[in-house]
Amino acid sequence: MAVRMQFSRAIPIFRIFNTKKAREFYVDFLGFSVDWEHRIAAHAPLYMQISRGKLVLNLSEHYGDCCPGSAIIVRMTGLDAFHKEITAKHYRYLHPGIETTPWNTRDMTVIDPFGNRIRFSEDLPARATRGKSAPKKKR
Repeated sequence: MAVRMQFSRAIPIFRIFNTKKAREFYVDFLGFSVDWEHRIAAHAPLYMQISRGKLVLNLSEHYGDCCPGSAIIVRMTGLDAFHKEITAKHYRYLHPGIETTPWNTRDMTVIDPFGNRIRFSEDLPARATRGKSAPKKKR
């Protein structure tokens, strides 16, 4: 009997260059928790995992783990509440806004101190058609 293939989740890795700035942004501003940290020696680069709810990210100071300036999209609900929470912290380097997209989402993009971007994206309710019925599928 064949084993059923199943993918679980992806965990993005972001390159960081300064652990103090990374903590200020991800923990203090965005509200992530540090799950674990690893260094092969006291003076070695840091590799750490952070999470908030089901969202898990890895942050690495190691050269070659990933490219600085990466981007991810995080699908979520409660974008207004999250926006209110983080803007109330008055983070001095970023004041994100929310935009409505042509593809029927509301998005808030944050940029970390290392050029990595996270787009928090929430679906809008389905658009109603104005007096027209939806096109019928051909069989």
